[in-house]
Amino acid sequence: MRLDCNEPPLKIRNPASHIVKYPATLKCDQTDFLHGTRVADPYRWLEGDVREHADVAKWVQEQNELSDSYLQGIAERETIANRLRALWNYPRYGLPVKKGGRYFFEYNTGLLNQNQIHVQDDLHSDPVLLLDPNTLSEDGTIAVASWYPSPDGRYLAVLLQDGGTDWRMARILDTRCGEFLDDTLHWLKFTGLAWHPAGRGFYYSRYPAPGSSETFQSLNTNHALYFHAVGEPQEQDRCIYSRPDHPDWGYAAEVSDDERYLLITVWKGTDSRFQLVLQDLKDPSSQPTMLVEGFEHDFSLAGSRGSELFFRTTFKAPRGRLIAIDPNRPDRSEWREVIAETSNVLTAVSCVADKLVVQYMQDARSLVSIHELNGGFVSNIELPGIGSAVGFAGDAEATETFYSYSSFATPATVFRFDVGSRRSSVFKRPSVDFDSDDYVVQQRFVTSADGTQVPMFVAHRKDTELDGANPTVLYGYGGFNIAVTPEFSIARLVWMEMGGVWAVANIRGGGEYGEDWHKAGTGLQKQNVFDDFIAAAEALIDLKYTSPDKLAVFGGSNGGLLVGAVTNQRPELFAAAMPAVGVMDMLRFHHFTAGRFWVDDYGSPDDPEMFPVLLRYSPYHNLRPGTDYPAVLITTADTDDRVVPAHSFKYAAALQAAQAGDKPILIRVETRAGHGAGTPTDKVIAEYADRWGFLLRVLDFRLPEQFVTADGDSATAGL
Repeated sequence: MRLDCNEPPLKIRNPASHIVKYPATLKCDQTDFLHGTRVADPYRWLEGDVREHADVAKWVQEQNELSDSYLQGIAERETIANRLRALWNYPRYGLPVKKGGRYFFEYNTGLLNQNQIHVQDDLHSDPVLLLDPNTLSEDGTIAVASWYPSPDGRYLAVLLQDGGTDWRMARILDTRCGEFLDDTLHWLKFTGLAWHPAGRGFYYSRYPAPGSSETFQSLNTNHALYFHAVGEPQEQDRCIYSRPDHPDWGYAAEVSDDERYLLITVWKGTDSRFQLVLQDLKDPSSQPTMLVEGFEHDFSLAGSRGSELFFRTTFKAPRGRLIAIDPNRPDRSEWREVIAETSNVLTAVSCVADKLVVQYMQDARSLVSIHELNGGFVSNIELPGIGSAVGFAGDAEATETFYSYSSFATPATVFRFDVGSRRSSVFKRPSVDFDSDDYVVQQRFVTSADGTQVPMFVAHRKDTELDGANPTVLYGYGGFNIAVTPEFSIARLVWMEMGGVWAVANIRGGGEYGEDWHKAGTGLQKQNVFDDFIAAAEALIDLKYTSPDKLAVFGGSNGGLLVGAVTNQRPELFAAAMPAVGVMDMLRFHHFTAGRFWVDDYGSPDDPEMFPVLLRYSPYHNLRPGTDYPAVLITTADTDDRVVPAHSFKYAAALQAAQAGDKPILIRVETRAGHGAGTPTDKVIAEYADRWGFLLRVLDFRLPEQFVTADGDSATAGL
């Protein structure tokens, strides 16, 4: 029987815990019958928006008070926070974008909540502050999500993000005076901005305005592509392309580097399968016309030369290849192969100075090479080591491009690459107060349940002894064709300074080995993802890095689902789990905001074939009362409209009720924050101080003597 959860619910108390006493959590008699199966959902009432439902707000407040009391009671937490602040306080630079002869780039002095945008006239002139988002709000929660200089550099269009939400507001800055124009565009989501070649306006995508109570929870449908003319109100923006007959379709616009074509990429989910629509900007009578029909393959515009457009694609190449399409001869039989598929994954291609810069991924690390326009190999770009290189944007007139390189023990350095001489030089190098030579990064391969070899990176201090006693964090994602590659993080560095081992498992579901690797971790095969992660955990134990009482698992979003699922399946294997902004209810995820897009990876609960598969691993539905679960710190945010916080709320309530052991089950709910992007620096530092402090206590280890605070005091003081 289905009852309204607003009716007076039953009160229950959770099993007694030797460490914490949980607040009383309400239950309701909510039952659904799905495909003939009775499914209880006693915490359905926690799906209410915390801003609209007082009972949900009260529950969140009580849970936060409990978590705050526990975390603030960890004496070493402030020591960890001080070290995080000290190391975080270093200048950081983003990749420059050259427009109108000037270089635009992001910059952070160290502890600014949001990155500033600077501009400099040439490579040797002093940078000038153009926009400081930290002045846009008192609490630092308004961020520049992305920014786009006009072709002549006169304007800077920015997408502003308030409180971490996926909703964006577009503004235009006049770079001559540093002031915003009156132009203000609302209800943009899942969009970039593409300037018209003349610089008189830009293309963008938006949804209809939601109802006042639906902003952060309602499904997103009826995306449409618009053109905004500089100086005009949004009400006069012209709709360029929409398909009301397909309300689930979305649109992304870009202008070819020869400025002739507007390319509209049509998508309908998270799967990289697109339709392409083209409009000739040189022909005033031209209308958007279908170039590639059918959601079958990935297509990413790499550049244009002569009459052809270059696309990186998975068409007849699951690891990617480069093809050329002539819009005047769009039939597939006319498509020309430029660079064939290889054993490595082709991740990106750009056309710079009549050369092709080709980016590959080999075993989850970067390889970059230069090719002629006909595809002929010229040379490799030498990278500093095992790490990740990103960037390499450019156009036909450019003679240079920029890229950023980082690894687990190497902060992101921005390089300038001269295409003619094929030489790299440092554009901006950060200085961080640590010695990278003190750390070691290795890549190992582990054997999953079905014999698949799964790569895993392991990083730690060189003086770490492999005695099976090291506190270890195993991180994973495993979904949506997203590859987890080596990158630098102050938070991870501090964890390793604390004596911890950091491990990353490149499990199936990601994009590390192309489309086949991705598909092997989706839908009916999702259990492969969990098996791979469990195999990585067991390998860390077998290799004497750690032991079950010192091993923690960590992941966010789809990675939060991963952590919840493996914790349910193998609770004895882990001492702690930290699911962040996770997808925890696999039977109702498609009812909220962007959740409907995820059926590409997960399958739909409405599908009778997928329903039992989803029910079998759904973290919320597979908690077994009376089980001794690991210590769990769940994190989410009240403005997360990507994975609504109800997932974490319901999971936390059910896990607290099911826990039979003495390990704490805590949920930390951040305010004025979303899914992660745009979170202010001070909130990020506080969250990691809580995470590492939590692990220090539940994994039962001490900070090493060499771990120092920003003041240089012994980190063991107060123990």
